[in-house]
Amino acid sequence: MSTAAPPAPERFADLAELARTLSHAHRLLLLEHIAQGERPVERLAELAGLSIANASQHLQHLKRSGLVLSRRDGKHVLYRLGDGPILTVLDALRRQAEHQRGAIRALLNDAAARPEALDGVTLDELLRRLNDGDLILLDVRPADEYAAGHLPGALNLPPELLEHGLEQLRAGAEIIAYCRGPYCVLSTQAVAALRARGLNARRLDSGFPQWKAAGLEVEVGAAAAVGKKPLRAAG
Repeated sequence: MSTAAPPAPERFADLAELARTLSHAHRLLLLEHIAQGERPVERLAELAGLSIANASQHLQHLKRSGLVLSRRDGKHVLYRLGDGPILTVLDALRRQAEHQRGAIRALLNDAAARPEALDGVTLDELLRRLNDGDLILLDVRPADEYAAGHLPGALNLPPELLEHGLEQLRAGAEIIAYCRGPYCVLSTQAVAALRARGLNARRLDSGFPQWKAAGLEVEVGAAAAVGKKPLRAAG
């Protein structure tokens, strides 16, 4: 019998299924309480602020994924953590969430100290100005995200390339930087770096996902030519 690992898509399908199981806040909360020790469904429901029926439904999802095990003790069904590194997974999720909250807090604190940091260009304003000859759109997301889709005519200068790409920016032009959305710090950092070098830069107060969701024109492919004039968006 072959012992070869399953194809990559199948391995990622398993990960996706696990992620779907863990994607509900109530299930994470139940796991947190079960991690304290084996408990009956009635007590878990009470601790999580759920009805017994609702708690049971979430516990069955966790059980099917092997994240919890159950046993009957008289009239009660007791739940405990399953085998495997589930506590490590929960800790990794917690640390990732704390990291993201920290990034958002840093952005908001910076905005409080420097209100101009969040002095963003609205999507409506950008649409009115797309054919201005003195406007440069700057996509500061990683190159692979840019290639998958970007605003028409935008240049791509990720943070690690920004310093070396400054000579590509036309003197006197207004630079509007955008990234992944309103809470993405990449555009704020780029604007700060550009302003520190005396360039006229502002950030788009939304990002590529909001542009795409509005049904506006999207370009796909490698980096645009330096200095390419932005195209007017469809719609």
